[in-house]
Amino acid sequence: MLVSGGGTTMEAVLKAINSGFLSRITPALVIASKEGIGAIDKAHAHGVLPEDITVIRRKDYDTYEEAFGEAILHECQNRGVDFIGQYGWLVKTPTNVIAAYPNMIVNQHPGPLDPGLPDFGGLGMYGRRVHCARLLFVRETARPEHHYPEYAYWDHHFTEAVCHRVSPEYDKGALIKRTTIPINPDDTVESLQERVLPYEHMVQIETLRDFSNGEVKERPRRKPLIRPEDYHILKRAKEIAIKLYPKG
Repeated sequence: MLVSGGGTTMEAVLKAINSGFLSRITPALVIASKEGIGAIDKAHAHGVLPEDITVIRRKDYDTYEEAFGEAILHECQNRGVDFIGQYGWLVKTPTNVIAAYPNMIVNQHPGPLDPGLPDFGGLGMYGRRVHCARLLFVRETARPEHHYPEYAYWDHHFTEAVCHRVSPEYDKGALIKRTTIPINPDDTVESLQERVLPYEHMVQIETLRDFSNGEVKERPRRKPLIRPEDYHILKRAKEIAIKLYPKG
């Protein structure tokens, strides 16, 4: 499990393992991208052995795609890791790690993704920034001047909790599982984040169960998430979100 923050999703996964719901999953290793984060304490509290919790900081390595990736691989291979979950992992996963675990690394994302097309992912889009961009986009596109009769079936009054495969580009791996959460008229960034988080946990736990049972399916969208006429609105919403939430 790769973590960079408070570790609430990792904690939910560990609880599901300890309860027997994920009976085929064994937590072999927790890698934190920095010291002093809540995820480390949660890993200790839920039974991960101290020797299986380690900190690997990107800044300690001269090369990203080689030395940093080799450090991650060394720890994983020493423990027989065969699956990797990124739960609030803010560091870009090196390509040598992705190559060593083809289709066996998944990532948690708190908003709608549409791999290969404009969406609410990409460089800098994490945490509250995603929720902020989603709210700004939904509220702007709800204005009468942005209604297009030919797109009457587009309804954006929702957000999503997503699990997707990890690829060399941020948030571009295939969608595996997602669930829809309605956006309320009075939602704030913080209230939406709070309501979405339990669904993020559920999606990741269900994805692990699917992998362990050999039931994983990729689930591409049947229609693009964003209509071309709204690309500029999406771009602006993401720019504003990054400015409003400089720490994510």
